[in-house]
Amino acid sequence: MAVLTAVALVVFIIEAQIPLPVPIPGAKLGLANTVTLFALFYGKAHKTSKKRSSLELAARTRETSSSLPHALTAFDAFMILLCRIILGAVFTGRVVAFMYSIAGGLLGFAAQVAAKRFVTNKQIWAGGAVGAVFHNIGQILAAMLITGTPSVAAYLPLLIIAGVITGIITGLAAQFTLNRLTIND
Repeated sequence: MAVLTAVALVVFIIEAQIPLPVPIPGAKLGLANTVTLFALFYGKAHKTSKKRSSLELAARTRETSSSLPHALTAFDAFMILLCRIILGAVFTGRVVAFMYSIAGGLLGFAAQVAAKRFVTNKQIWAGGAVGAVFHNIGQILAAMLITGTPSVAAYLPLLIIAGVITGIITGLAAQFTLNRLTIND
């Protein structure tokens, strides 16, 4: 879990240094969410890989000297997300942005947990898109509360379109990583 938190934090810090050429303040690709999605869906992928026959697993165990660690829970994924948001705000010096990140992160994570019940290991990209859309909704709600300006909601349609695209990308990255790891299990 610590390694995944560190990876998510490094990706977040690097991404925070890359300005995007879009007219929306604070818009990012959300690449660190790949790690959150990986952790959230890893338990599901791990259970699926355990359903293989014992002979196949024994043969694979002899072939490889390492195996995947225990399955991660939704709470583990939540703690990775929470640590990444808190440490990311501290390390990047964007403490004001913490409120937007935590609101978006919590709402997006809740949506991903709900989506996990309906998607298979071949549809994690859909969970990424759902999480990204709800992350954007959470950020807009936080912006409306913090600034007292409801007109900030005008950004929402653009953010939803961008969220679907970037959510699919991060979801596919998590999906490909999980598929690769469970094939080698």
